[in-house]
Amino acid sequence: MKKLFAVILSAAMVFSLAGCGGSGQSGTETGDYRVAMITDYGDITDESFNQTTYEACVEFCDANKIPFSYYKPNGDTTAERVAMVDAAIADGYNVIVMPGYAFGGTIVESSRNYPDVKFVALDVAAGDILEAGVGADYDYNPDNWNVADYYNTDNVYCAIYQEELCGYMAGYAAVKMGYKHVGFLGGMAVPAVLRYGYGYAQGVDAAAAEMGITDQVVLEMAYGNQFFGDADITAAMDNWYQTMGVELVFACGGGIYSSAAEAAQKVGGKIIGVDVDQKAIIDSKYGDGMTVTSAMKGLANTVKLLLEEIILNDNWGEYVGKIQTLGLVSGDDPTANYVQIPMDSTQWSDSFTQDDYKAMVKDMFDGKIKVSNDITALPATTITVNDYGNIK
Repeated sequence: MKKLFAVILSAAMVFSLAGCGGSGQSGTETGDYRVAMITDYGDITDESFNQTTYEACVEFCDANKIPFSYYKPNGDTTAERVAMVDAAIADGYNVIVMPGYAFGGTIVESSRNYPDVKFVALDVAAGDILEAGVGADYDYNPDNWNVADYYNTDNVYCAIYQEELCGYMAGYAAVKMGYKHVGFLGGMAVPAVLRYGYGYAQGVDAAAAEMGITDQVVLEMAYGNQFFGDADITAAMDNWYQTMGVELVFACGGGIYSSAAEAAQKVGGKIIGVDVDQKAIIDSKYGDGMTVTSAMKGLANTVKLLLEEIILNDNWGEYVGKIQTLGLVSGDDPTANYVQIPMDSTQWSDSFTQDDYKAMVKDMFDGKIKVSNDITALPATTITVNDYGNIK
């Protein structure tokens, strides 16, 4: 599997983990590096992007005796995130890890101010940078712009993920397991969430077509317009589960799963997790067996491998300036891929086994199964899809 690496630089106003320096490899001293992470608008207990990134940074830095700290902005604005970058660099951190699309503006504002700092951004696409850099004139078509004009490509690496692929895997698996009335609850309708949802719709449709039950399968879709659950979203999920008969919901958007899980708990409904394997989190709070599977990104692997490449192997030059799309890297080992469903915790059944999953992944890797990443419109399906837009 091709190694990637991630670096972090943002110091935390709350907690700090530090170690003494040590000897690196390839002539680089690990003592030259200090890693900081900046949270987006959540914190390191969000059970999603921030927490996964934080824990991966801690694991790597502890193991290699690299000073580490994290910084949490005081608000959900680019100015607050930039202020944390400034604070981290003032405190001596020179590798900054930033998880989430909200850092597009931070990259635009900070990368040119600190040419000697290494910035690693997770889930930040060209469009996120362009939206901040171009401003009101941006037409939301990245192909019409040269993104390199809007930030310093000499000190930034961005990783984005093919969410449509693991969304497809989750949707396909759900129908193969016997679920016919399913839902998709997205957070905000940003590109990554849309790719998850549209991939999910394609997977649900493909499985239904293979089984000859397209007239029996229904997919409900809606967005909470936020990345956390609340009473309004829970009420909408109650309606899905209790009134409409939805059996399973793919809860896709940070802590928004709480509303879906609260509603599912009342009727014995099921959940699909997102970004990481959420079974332990969801099942421990709402009931064992609630989580059927999770559509996962390899966030932790990306962070640890990038930090290894930068700090231990001195390979920053191979990655800097890239906005790299991470997806399938193996057709034979699903666990090696940057998008997957979990082998250990998925509720495999006679109708969808681990071997069936491995065969599907191989077909995706070989190009026999094609999944569109187009988010300009809902994909065409033969099943019934009801898109309700934003709940609030």
